[in-house]
Amino acid sequence: MSAVTVYSTGVSCMRCTLTCRCLTAAGIPYTLIDVTDDAHGNAREFITEELGYSEAPVVIVNAEPEHHWSGFRPDLIDRLATHPQESR
Repeated sequence: MSAVTVYSTGVSCMRCTLTCRCLTAAGIPYTLIDVTDDAHGNAREFITEELGYSEAPVVIVNAEPEHHWSGFRPDLIDRLATHPQESR
């Protein structure tokens, strides 16, 4: 099973909430990191400066640079559920 991390801007972000709901419905376990929480240090800088994203959520699969996406992408969640070794 793939290791999935979701970088979120909190519960008020509908795309983040929908992404988490879809992952749960697909039976894909994930770790949720709220980038607005100072306890996560440089999470916001990581997704904006290192990965280049400007919208949440950011989903990273297996901590691999080529396996990530931004925004609500049910198509990629479905692909991950049916082909766990792929993410794009």
